[in-house]
Amino acid sequence: MHMLGLEVFDNGALAVSADENGRIVARGQSAGKDPIAAAFAALEKVWSVPAAPAVAAVNPESRACVAVMQALTERFRGSYGDERPVASGTAAVAAEAWIGAANGAKDVVLFAVGAHTSAGILRQGAPVTGANGRAPAIAWLALNPVEREDYRKIGCLEVEVAAPGIVRRLIWRVKAGDRSRVLDAVGGDFAAISIEHVLAGARDGDGVAISVMRDTAKYLGMAAANLVAIADPEVLVLGGMMASAADLLLEPVRLELGRRLPELMREALTVVPASLGEDAPALGAARLASAARA
Repeated sequence: MHMLGLEVFDNGALAVSADENGRIVARGQSAGKDPIAAAFAALEKVWSVPAAPAVAAVNPESRACVAVMQALTERFRGSYGDERPVASGTAAVAAEAWIGAANGAKDVVLFAVGAHTSAGILRQGAPVTGANGRAPAIAWLALNPVEREDYRKIGCLEVEVAAPGIVRRLIWRVKAGDRSRVLDAVGGDFAAISIEHVLAGARDGDGVAISVMRDTAKYLGMAAANLVAIADPEVLVLGGMMASAADLLLEPVRLELGRRLPELMREALTVVPASLGEDAPALGAARLASAARA
């Protein structure tokens, strides 16, 4: 019996089918502005016999996720019961503790950053999601005392360290007068700058890109330290760009984390990069749903 998981994005979806050992036997991904069409297109690539998938999303209350759940519920009447979509960070930490970087650990924190920020906490093997299923809402972690409108809209940490925020900070630096080869790489078109351009610039020795990534590592390290101080995990898993761009972020984040935690807490903590990549939320959602039904 295969487990089926689906992660809903802003503009697309990713589905996986996995066996009882977590081995992914089929994977489907689809992009598009229509979340329902994207979700079903991704699922079509993994369905052998159509069945109701477990669902994850960075924000399970987003319009995209709500629309997808409504469409799935209509198609698979009675399949979901009281089940709700799970936050991507919570699903990912379940997957990493199951067969990933934190394999076998019971008290685990995962912190990931990409297009969005996400986090998950396991305590004695069980996900910590809070009274209303919104924890840990890492995007809203307040790390800057300045009050800004963008912080109020999507959260301080999300603004500063998610991919769009990193790009935005580089653009602000260039517009303020700093010289960056990143702008040359896109022919002077600010709108064309992507996170990949910033990462490439930092790797190629561009001073502004390096500075922006150093600032990003400081924010990430502070956020990670706060999560560790609250949850006291045995393992901290760093995912998203902290794993995929480990050459730029992993050690700086570890150093920043070390500066902000007491010695005994540092010594008791294992810090590892995530190993399951972008499949982790869909896989973890399937794992959690399977365990709940058992």
